[in-house]
Amino acid sequence: MSDTRIDRRVVITGLGVVSPLGNTPEVLWKNLLEGQCGIDAIQAFDVSAYDCQIAGEVLDLDPTPAFPTPKEIRRTDRYAQFGIYAAHQALLDSGLDLNQANLEEVGAFIGSGIGGLSTLEKQHSILESKGPARVSPFLIPMQILNMASGLFSMYYGLKGPNVATCSACATATHALGEAWRTLKMGDAKVMFAGGAEAAVTPVGIGGFSAMKAMSTRNSEPKRASRPFDADRAGFVMGEGAAVLVLEELEHAKQRGAKILAELVGYGNTADAHHMTSPSPDGEGAARCMKMALRSAGMNPEAISYINAHGTSTPQGDICETSAIKTVFGDHAKKLCVSSTKGATGHMLGAAGAIEMTVCTLALRDQKVPPTINYETPDPECDLDYVPNQARDIPVQAIMNNSFGFGGHNACVVAKKFVG
Repeated sequence: MSDTRIDRRVVITGLGVVSPLGNTPEVLWKNLLEGQCGIDAIQAFDVSAYDCQIAGEVLDLDPTPAFPTPKEIRRTDRYAQFGIYAAHQALLDSGLDLNQANLEEVGAFIGSGIGGLSTLEKQHSILESKGPARVSPFLIPMQILNMASGLFSMYYGLKGPNVATCSACATATHALGEAWRTLKMGDAKVMFAGGAEAAVTPVGIGGFSAMKAMSTRNSEPKRASRPFDADRAGFVMGEGAAVLVLEELEHAKQRGAKILAELVGYGNTADAHHMTSPSPDGEGAARCMKMALRSAGMNPEAISYINAHGTSTPQGDICETSAIKTVFGDHAKKLCVSSTKGATGHMLGAAGAIEMTVCTLALRDQKVPPTINYETPDPECDLDYVPNQARDIPVQAIMNNSFGFGGHNACVVAKKFVG
């Protein structure tokens, strides 16, 4: 590989998804456009004692095609199974032939906000009941949050850059942005980037419930997550994964790849404000969006659609709305801004990659998905949130926002590819 650093163009050539609304990008996209919701009563464990009893769960996924043997699946936590399956799917979608590729130039940045929580819970129970001698030797490699990225590289022989980002709900968007930078700098030709999460577990639900962060609208799970609506009362957890294939443009052209979109900008800032609450008026988020636009070389007016972080929390949705108005000025009222978390739940460390998949398909099909469950306008959330019905609009460029606990902010900008 040449050591020369030049500013390369980066395109999206493959998509892979595991989600509460479908386990392929096309099924997810169809269900989103139809206004479907993947949230329901939790089936994974008994929730009768929990304040929050609902989530967006992944159902009926067989990860076998992505793994070398069934034994490897048993040695892999659920979150990593999701991530590896989504990456395998993205590989197939991209048409990339790894037998023909220089594997030193192919890498993976697949992060997780929480990692192998289910494994940790189960093995802690064994420790308490049966003693340390019975703890699995696979506890640590199953629990640590780099294993989706690490195992995918091992199974598929990828020897390029490999990092697992962890920045709470901004994890996957940071993975995309850092992979974009890696490609622009010439340190790889192809990157698999995204996030995976499987925190619908007793400790996961119990912990977020204790924070009073989650909706308790248990009797109406399909209506519980309602971003930007005046009656929102907390987020609903989702699980799953998404991985995108990012590729240096000339490499993609040389192999005749289908090009879905071009990734052109990335912002990464910190609120430096509070452990869980966003900075007042969304100041940190606004700086992040401005950074993403600046790195893309775009004016705010160039953006057609924003996939908002929009978690359905009372304060978070107000802060994001304020930040969008700060950055986009008069154009904010002309933008389509929607949150797909009403349909999928909040997939934590996987959210940004699921939503970037949605943005990529919006650019491809010139449609934007709705914010479902938007019924009562909030005077402090006064933008066009594409309520309840998908919309056909000219989509030239998009922004994808992700903001996480710890004050982590990440934004990426993509546009229709023009050769």
